Parts: sequence; structure tokens; C-alpha cells
Amino acid sequence: MRFAIILLTCVYITVGCTNKAEQLPKLNSKEVNNVITRMTDIMIHDVSNPPLASRFFAYACLAGYEVASQANDSIPSMKGKLNEYPDIKEPKVAGTFSPDVAAILAMMETAQKMQPSGKLLADYQKKWIDSCQTLGFSKEVIENSLTYAQDISKQILVYAKADEYNKISNYPRYTPGGKDSDWFPTPPAYFPPVEPYFHTVRSFTLDSANQFMPPKPVPFSTDKKSAFYQLMLDLYNEKLSEEHRQIAAFWDCNPFALQDNGHLMVGMKKISPGAHWMGIAGIVCKQKNLSLAKTLQIHTAVAIGLMDGFIGCWGEKYRSNRVRPETAIRKQIDPQWRPMLQTPPFPEYLSGHSTISSTSAVILTHFLGDNLAYTDSVEVRFGLPARSFASFNAASDEAAISRFYGGIHFMDAIEHGQTQGTSIGNQVLKRLK
Repeated sequence: MRFAIILLTCVYITVGCTNKAEQLPKLNSKEVNNVITRMTDIMIHDVSNPPLASRFFAYACLAGYEVASQANDSIPSMKGKLNEYPDIKEPKVAGTFSPDVAAILAMMETAQKMQPSGKLLADYQKKWIDSCQTLGFSKEVIENSLTYAQDISKQILVYAKADEYNKISNYPRYTPGGKDSDWFPTPPAYFPPVEPYFHTVRSFTLDSANQFMPPKPVPFSTDKKSAFYQLMLDLYNEKLSEEHRQIAAFWDCNPFALQDNGHLMVGMKKISPGAHWMGIAGIVCKQKNLSLAKTLQIHTAVAIGLMDGFIGCWGEKYRSNRVRPETAIRKQIDPQWRPMLQTPPFPEYLSGHSTISSTSAVILTHFLGDNLAYTDSVEVRFGLPARSFASFNAASDEAAISRFYGGIHFMDAIEHGQTQGTSIGNQVLKRLK
């Protein structure tokens, strides 16, 4: 009899705790996008370069993903799927916590530690916690969720540190070559090369930056009958329609762009290519009314693809070290020629936007389907009108050709970038299965 009473008491306590957890309010997918947006704002503030931005997104999303994975059997662990991924221990929390709240807080905690101006997220986090209380989460649940999030974040930060990005600053200073075929800094700011050693960082799913090495670029030549001279002429003779100009501007995503106001150079607020695709992920997850856990799964896969895409692409950029159209055309054809877009500060081949856009399209198509029409309003807050697309592949193709319209890439860099990006996207999905 005594054993039966104890057993019934344990069952009552267990059911009571379960019901208490089930009665917690649920957060929706927009919370993930809101954190990504805040992270993007800080990246603009810090002028974070595109590869580094992808790294911030990846680890912040992984922190949120881990919380979701431990609370949801349909979200598999990354253990055994990502290179050197550790066994993330489940935190011990004395009391009820909300996996939803903990996941979002884990993202914020990780971003605050990784981004140079991450402390700017602290005020947003405080206000967000206040909003959770308004939604009905008790102070105890929020505190337990924060404790859980901080534990997960610490484990993810250890994994992040081991990718050896912090060793890049110890490498020799990269010096541009002196040949006409070599990349050289371009006006108006003549920025030094961005992340010449990013390909040395540990990837998530690639065996190395060389796994999907593209064909060699068309060889540089000043011969007017050569294939390279034709590449220059194709850009030089391109007559841009108003639609082409709008496409180039929409996908510009150059955080290094400057506006010359007489004696003053003013930086223009622009997001990175990766931030644009993370924004697209947020739009479609909201459109499909996905759960917080599924939204985290999709954002994390896209972020992983972005970082691996940049690792592969950047490995080729500094291997081939090819001259930008702006430098080559002005020297070989017309010294007065200017591209529509400002040239980013790194070598030309491959096109980074073409690579990571193709990677993102492959991943989003896998999760959400091949013909999901959506309206991309990511750039509206930066003064650009929204554009509608019939599919992710259609958007990716437009992002790629925008680099030709903008005058900052030759066509072979665009086409081979798309091929590499597609291969990397499929590699990410293969590893995440």
C-alpha cells in the first residue's frame, strides 16, 4: 500500500510538471528573425565583412538549434554531422524552463560574445525578456531559461573558438601581386583585401576549402582576340536597362560601399549577402507559419551553408587572385569606365554572391519546396523596393547575374560560382541528413 501511494505521488508530480510545461506560452518564428535582424544591425555598425558575418550567424543559430534539439525529437543533434562537433551536454535546471525562450536567449548570448559590438544586444535582450513576462512567462521560468541558454551558449562558444578563426590575425600580411592579371585595391577607398585566410577556418561540412574547386578562370590576356578580352568587352559594351539597374542595386549587399560627398567619404548602410539570405529565410518561415523549432532548423542549415560557401569561395579567390573588371577595363580599354556598383575589396574569381546564393537556394528549396513564391522585403528598410520571386532558384539566379549588371564580375566567375555553390549546398544537406 505504501509503495502504491509513493508511486501515485510520483506520477502526480510528473504529470503536474509536464502539464505546467505544456501550459507555457509558445513563441513563433518571427522571434528568430528578430534576433537575426538585430545581429545584422550590429554587423552594419561594425562593418563586418561577409565571411565573418556568416560565422556570427552560424554559431548563434547553432546555439538556438541545440536548445530546440534537446527539447524536440524531430530536430536531430548535430553530433556526427558537423566537423568536430562536440557532444553538447544538456544543462541541469532546477525547475521549469521554456525551450522556446531558452533557444532565443541562447542565440542572443552567443551573438553578444562573438560580435565586436555584441553588447549592443543587451538592451534588446532586456526588453525582450520583459515582453516574455507580458506574454505570461513567470520570472522563475525566464530565469531558468536564461540559465539553460547560457550553459548551451558557453559550449557552442568553445566549439566556435576551436575553428581557429582567431589565429588568422597572426598570419603574414597579404600583399597584392604586381602583375596586370592580379587583383589590386580599387577606388574610392582602396580598402586592403578582406579575409585572405578565411579558407583556413574549420568548415562545418567540407573536407577542405578545395573540396569543390572550380575550373581555373579564363586566363588574363591583352590580346584583343582572346577569351579574356571578350569578357572585358562583354561588360564594357553592356547597355543596362532600368530593370537591370534595379536588380544590381537590390543585390548589391556591399558593406564597404562609400559615398563621395566632396571632401568627405560617407559609408552607406548595407547588409552583407549572407544577411540578405538569412532575411529571406525569415520571410518564408513566417509565410509558412512554421514552428520556432523548424524555423531554427532552417536558419541553422542556411547559416552553415553560408559559412561553408564563403570558405570554398574565398579559397579560390586568393588562389586565382584575378583582377577586377574595374582595374582591367580601365587599363586595357577605357580609363574613364566605371562599374555601376562599387567594387568590393577582394579578388574577382569566384563571385561570392553567386556562390552563397546558390548554396542558400539549394538548402531552402530542400526544406520548403521548389516553387514557393515569396516577396523579398529585406532591403525595404534600406530604401530599396521589395521584389517578388517564383522560387528560391529564381532569386539565386537573379542575385548571380546582378554582379554582371553591376560591373563587378566577369561571367565565368558568376557561372562557376553558381556551380560551386550548388555543390556546397548539396554537401550541407548530405551531412545534415
